[in-house]
Amino acid sequence: MNFGKWQTMLRLAFWLALAVTLVMALLPNPPAMPGRPTDKGQHIAAFATLTFLAALGFPRLRLRVIFVWMAALGLAIEVLQMIPILHRDAQAADWLADCAAVAATLLLCNALRWLLRRRQD
Repeated sequence: MNFGKWQTMLRLAFWLALAVTLVMALLPNPPAMPGRPTDKGQHIAAFATLTFLAALGFPRLRLRVIFVWMAALGLAIEVLQMIPILHRDAQAADWLADCAAVAATLLLCNALRWLLRRRQD
């Protein structure tokens, strides 16, 4: 399978993961996750996954642009969780966990992008 097909699959996975993340973040009573991870653990897992898929699925995007978009997404989720009918709690600590997960994942993705470029040369 060539890299173009992988890119297409990664992009599709990104959009699907984004949709699932938004639904789970905005449901008034989201279902319990297997293993019952902590709230911060769920944030870290969601944003690490989204960042990984974005960085590999959209390799022409600069990593700092991905960071800004992911940070904005995390902030938007926290703001939307302030809507009273959702019965959710917005927390700055959740947004900070999102940003930390994004930053750590981007460091890994930077190394992976470098390896992929060397492999293509």
